[in-house]
Amino acid sequence: MNYKKGKTYDEIQMGDSASFSKTITEADIILFAGISGDFNPLHMNEEYAKTTDFKTRIAHGGLAASLLAPVLGNQLPGLGTVALETITKFRKPTYIGDTITCTVEVTSKNQRMKSVTMKVIWTNQKNEVICKGECKVIPPT
Repeated sequence: MNYKKGKTYDEIQMGDSASFSKTITEADIILFAGISGDFNPLHMNEEYAKTTDFKTRIAHGGLAASLLAPVLGNQLPGLGTVALETITKFRKPTYIGDTITCTVEVTSKNQRMKSVTMKVIWTNQKNEVICKGECKVIPPT
């Protein structure tokens, strides 16, 4: 199989951006709980969740945050990217049925390390910011 490498350091320009969207399903939450080991009843038990400030089940914060991976690994920079650092600040919950879009934008480049820093914003279908942060990566050579 022939895989096309992502953009190199020199090919990436300031302001380049990419995004990925996914509608979060109950199956996603169950599978993420199994992978992460986080079976908090806030995610898994509707009756318990009704007693919380959220009034219903919410997705794991890490589930929404993980939507950064397909952006970095498949789009910008793409195949061959090495993630060095991610910072995520959670602002709003993600509910079953929400469509989350993760968008990155190149904000700086470090010539010495050949690394790229990008701001990251996760929004829901109402265009509300549910998470924001930053990531630093080394693009493929």
